[in-house]
Amino acid sequence: MKIRLQRVQYMPKDLEEGVLYVSEEFGTAAHLCACGCRSKIRTPLGPTEWAFEDTPLGPSLDPSIGNWQQACRSHYWIRRGNVNWAGSWTPEQVEAGRKNEEARRKAYYDDLNSRSSRSPLRRIWDWLSGLFRK
Repeated sequence: MKIRLQRVQYMPKDLEEGVLYVSEEFGTAAHLCACGCRSKIRTPLGPTEWAFEDTPLGPSLDPSIGNWQQACRSHYWIRRGNVNWAGSWTPEQVEAGRKNEEARRKAYYDDLNSRSSRSPLRRIWDWLSGLFRK
């Protein structure tokens, strides 16, 4: 299945199959489940959620889409406009995945809070030294 990108400000009420709707203004994406069950799948975009990339071959979302709360329990990646199916997860794997996501979010915000409490001079030094690490 091919997925094409449609940039929107607001999500439409009715979604079209094969379209990834992205509102960068509101940091969200939506599409109909790739299995054909027509479930609306919404993915928040941001540093602790899904990453969106618009490539010449089509849109990508990272990480995978795991529809664990839907009857279909579909699991797939959207990569360069293609749906790449992934294996089904057990309830234990779903729980472990959710715990990993929460740990990743906590680490991100802990680091962000740590950086904001640094002195202005230290933040400038960190920024300058970061330019040379890349």
